[in-house]
Amino acid sequence: MNRQPLTGPWAWHGDDLKRSDSWVHPLDARELSELDAALAGLLARGGPPGPVDKGDFPLASLGDRLADIAGDLEDGSGIAKLTGLPVEAYDPRALQMLWFGIGSHLGTPVYQNTEAELMRAICDEGPDVGARYGEVKTDDQGGTFLSSRARAMSNRLLRFHTDRCDVVALLCVRPARAGGVSRISSSVAVYNEMLRRRPDLVERLFAPYYRSRFGEEAGANDATYALPIFAVRDGKFTSHYSRTYIESAQLLEHVPTMDKAQWQAMDLLHEVAEELCMEMVLQPGDMQFLNSHVTYHARTEFDDDPRPQFKRLLYRLWLSTPDSRALPEGHEVLWRNTGAGQRRGGILQPSTASA
Repeated sequence: MNRQPLTGPWAWHGDDLKRSDSWVHPLDARELSELDAALAGLLARGGPPGPVDKGDFPLASLGDRLADIAGDLEDGSGIAKLTGLPVEAYDPRALQMLWFGIGSHLGTPVYQNTEAELMRAICDEGPDVGARYGEVKTDDQGGTFLSSRARAMSNRLLRFHTDRCDVVALLCVRPARAGGVSRISSSVAVYNEMLRRRPDLVERLFAPYYRSRFGEEAGANDATYALPIFAVRDGKFTSHYSRTYIESAQLLEHVPTMDKAQWQAMDLLHEVAEELCMEMVLQPGDMQFLNSHVTYHARTEFDDDPRPQFKRLLYRLWLSTPDSRALPEGHEVLWRNTGAGQRRGGILQPSTASA
């Protein structure tokens, strides 16, 4: 197939974004006051933190800015950052309610695990994350393969990947003592550069790769699905990628063994993503928003302060957005709904799976 490069604001290089601040949005005094007033309304109603309708979290001027950010996420660079939230001024319950409120102006939270969590605290949960969130024995010498979920809840490096939502949103409460650098690359730019270098390998990424649901819906490493890494519908690109899920599937006897070109294509994807990425260290009060269809994100390993109250902590939302792109036929296996603006993504709940 004669594939062509994709043009548009989503095809950026890291150096381009570092030279621009158009994607960075510092909160001003009026917007901070709006947040406090909206939060006061939620606190007066009582109850635990949870999703809210944006009508119940009114933001006059900030709401307009969030609407502009939503437009940039879908039709612009696919990345935005709000800064300046005084996270130290709120207790954990209030801060989580505030984060749900901000998220309500961008989309609907979807489940991040089979425990029905709609907001996830991202932190290092210690050396037993594999036992809790999934690990596979790989040899007789005690070697193990950690699920993607287990890796995210450790202090390990995370490779470039996408999350299972239209937009992934991170609120930084506390950074690590050292490391934990956020790395972001345009998957559209990665596609364009790979097309220039090795169009033969690009074509392999438009064909299905088997992935395991281990650490997601599956309690054991035996549920798999096949999906391309690259896809285009109506001129809009989408990439769903995590090498961990693919490697996990390759541990299974019933999954076809990948050929050399398939591995080479993923190696080149990673190489180009590293070359084209930008890096940032999220500071307390920073809010990062990424469109999963047009960006990859990664994280360097990190060292924490030994004192629990100073350990790295981020709150994560997975959002299904009302202005999302239509996805190609066949993506129902992962997203369930593929029409533009439909609620989709997230982790299927056990009760739903058995219904």
